[in-house]
Parts: sequence; C-alpha cells; structure tokens
Amino acid sequence: MDKGHTQGDADHGGVAGETDTHKLEVVLTPDCSHRRKSSLVMANEPGKPRLDRANDKTACFVHSLIAGEWVCPPNKKKDIRIAHDDLDDAIGFEDTAVDTDGVTVTDVDDWRPKQTQAVVESRQLTKKQLSDMAWNVRKLSKKLDSIKLKLSVQNVFLVTKAGDDSVIALTRKLTQWLLSKDRDTEYNVYVEKRLEAHPDFCAAQLSRDDPSAAKRLNFWDVKFVYENAHIFDFVITLGGDGTVLYTSWLFQHVIPPVISFSLGSLGFLTKFDFNDFQDTLGSAFKDGVAVSLRLRFECTIMRSNRRVEGSLTHSKKRDLVEELIGEEVEGTLTHKPEKVVQILNDVVLDRGPNPTMSSIELFGDDEHFTTLLADGVCIATPTGSTAYNLAAGGSLCHPDNPVILVTAICAHTLSFRPIILPDTIVLRMGVPYDARTSSWASFDGRERVELSPGDYVTVSASRYPFANVLPQDRRNNDWVHSISKTLNWNSRQKQKALKE
Repeated sequence: MDKGHTQGDADHGGVAGETDTHKLEVVLTPDCSHRRKSSLVMANEPGKPRLDRANDKTACFVHSLIAGEWVCPPNKKKDIRIAHDDLDDAIGFEDTAVDTDGVTVTDVDDWRPKQTQAVVESRQLTKKQLSDMAWNVRKLSKKLDSIKLKLSVQNVFLVTKAGDDSVIALTRKLTQWLLSKDRDTEYNVYVEKRLEAHPDFCAAQLSRDDPSAAKRLNFWDVKFVYENAHIFDFVITLGGDGTVLYTSWLFQHVIPPVISFSLGSLGFLTKFDFNDFQDTLGSAFKDGVAVSLRLRFECTIMRSNRRVEGSLTHSKKRDLVEELIGEEVEGTLTHKPEKVVQILNDVVLDRGPNPTMSSIELFGDDEHFTTLLADGVCIATPTGSTAYNLAAGGSLCHPDNPVILVTAICAHTLSFRPIILPDTIVLRMGVPYDARTSSWASFDGRERVELSPGDYVTVSASRYPFANVLPQDRRNNDWVHSISKTLNWNSRQKQKALKE
C-alpha cells in the first residue's frame, strides 16, 4: 500500500458525526483498483491524519521509545537510567548522556523528537507501515529483554481483584507501605474508588494515621483512568490473570510497566509472590525492572451501511466478499467503524444464544481465506494461546512469537485445522449477508456486541503492547515455568529403566 489519509473525528475509537462525508482511500499498489475497505475511517480534517491525543502527552517511557521519540507532559521531569549502553542505537536518540551506570536519558527542555510523526491506529496503517511498526516493536522488545529499566516512579496505580474481599485487606497493607514516611520517595497512590468506603480498606483511618498521606491517596474510576492514563508511572495488580486482563482493558492506549502479584486462580501473567512484596517493589523502584512487551491486538467493529432507497446498487444483492476485496462502486461507502478495542488475550466471534452454528467469512489483507461454519472462531495473541485458544484445540505459543493464532470453535468440518499467521496481516472476520443468524463478538471476554449480517471485525497488531514486568531470577524460562506449573505440561510418571 502506498498512501492513506483520514477524515472525521474518531476519538478513542468512536465514530464521527453524521455530517462527515469524506472517505479514506488506501491504494494497495499503483496499478491496483482495489481498496482496503477495512481502512475506511474518519479523521479530523480532509487529507490530514488524526493525531493520537493519548500519545501526545504520555509519560510512559516504553511507549515513547516505541514511537521513536521522547514525549512527556509539560512540567513533568523524569530521570531514567538504563543499564545498557546500546539502547540509544536501537531507538535512534541523537543525544544521550553516559554515566558510570550506563545511559542516562533525561527529558529536559532541549529534547526534541528526531521527527514529528502523525500517529494513527494500526487499522489505518498501510501494509508497509504496519510491517515496520510490528518489526520496531519486536526489535525494542528484544533490547528490553537484555537490560534493566530504572524508572523514576512517582504515581503508582493499584488494581485489586474484583469479587474477592480477602484481597482488599492486602491492598490496604500495600497502600500503607507505599504511603509510609520510610519510603525514599513520597508516592502518590491511586486505588479503585469502590474501596474508598469499604470497611476492610478503611481509607479514613489511613489518613488519620498519617495526615501527610491524605493528599497522596487518590481513588480512580474508569472515566478517570481514560482521561488521565498518561500520569501513571507504574501499575501494581493484586489478583489473577483476569485482573491483569482488566488492567489491559483499562489502559486502551499507552500502559505503564505492570507488575503482577499472584492472588488468583491462574498464574500465567502473575509472576510475583505477595508475601515478598516489600522486597520486590523496593528492588524494582531502586534497581529497576526487566520488561517484556506482550503483543496486543487492535480490533475494530465495522458496521454495514444501509443502502439508500432508489440508488443504482440498491436492487443488487449484497455480497460481503465482494464488498471487502472486490472493486468498489464509486460514491459508495459500504461500512463505517463503530468502536476500537485493544486486547491482550483474544477476540472471539461465536453464535451467542442462537441455536444454529455461525457462518463466518475470514479474510487476510486483501484475500478471502475461507468461509467457516462453526460455533465460532477465536483469534488469539501469543499471550492468549493458553486461554480460549487452548481450550478450542489451538497451539500453545511462546509470547515472544510475533504471530496471530486462528482457531475454530467446534468447526463443522474435520479439515479446518488451527493456523498461525504473521502479526503483519490485517485479519477480518464478518457475518455474510445471507447468514441465517447474527453472530456475537467479545474482546478479552468484555465488550460483547452483536454482529448483524454484513458487519465484521478487523484484527491487527497494536502499536500499544503490554509492558509486563518479569522476575529477574527466571526471566529466560519464565513461560515454560508457567505452563509446567499451571497446566502440568507433559507431567507424567517417569519411565522405569530396563533391568540389566
């Protein structure tokens, strides 16, 4: 693809007003008349890409590196020391100050990005831009795997497992430790608002015990996180893998490094023992952390536009395959985006409450892969390979693999086998116009929506990966350790030796 322009206002994945009349055209090749209709989006002004407002003011170091530039909120100073002297070569910083500990990156007034770039969602990227973005994220992830990030942490964000009151007392214990005068830094702690009046948390007592901490204890809700996601430096989760997924859902764009303490049922993403939280966090804040970038997907719900009565194409029977990869009739806009969601585990299209199986058209870039008759289909990230994908018969996949896993759920043919695709492909799965019933889509088990005939969902690699903090002592074999412990992978009684 060679070019792409956006029009309208799609703030936070929404859709612009009904007055927007401009369209986006992305040309696949100079001599190709096809359009990648998954990229029909809205923008601010005709011919002008929409800037990603969340990234303009991000304080997250990891995502500033991904963008290839240092971006920070006004009047916010950060000092980041990286115990590796080659990181600047990978990222492309022009000026770095080297001290005895390694590279020192400080956001001072003289810092300027090497080039200003318009940031758009992955769905709006050309094929080359999507490939370059995915490659750069993988390159950065490989660099981060061999270094330790030392961040200046000021604002700490806490996420507590929902539905388990026993974790609330532990949240209070952690909050009290963070707010203590014994800490070298006066941390600002953000706790979920539902705990403010909970008797096990007792926020009023915390303020009475330490009046200086009253101003540093804050409470958040979903709206607050959406509007102020850029202010958080570090995220701590207390719960299981579901709590980590909820954290990923809260931060739909940039997400700070996340350290997860295991207080739930599963432990694929929760790597740390809460009994050692003081030593773990003390070391993380003082010595730095090892970060792994987990691939996330950007999913866009695309709704079919109704045809105007009396139009030339109104009487023609609609075909989803023709509309998505065929030649487009000039002056028609077949679909419009409704919502954009970033996911960490999987997007699932299923039959929902319908008694009959779903009919699903599956596309990759500008190619029609197949028509699937099944209870549904699961599109999983490598992180989500051990979730629904595994239950549906899909492969286990190491999280460092840059791939997209496609697994049918109870397919009506024995020949439909799970398939693994590169993360540079834009997948689309939709409900054909002649389908007997609608289908339902869910994203990390949330945002469940009905897809009527003609609607579809796009899936592509997100430019906002999940920054997961790893244990220092087992960072290289962490994933194998997790599946062995959680799934009892290849666990069996040892075979007896032959007697001589």
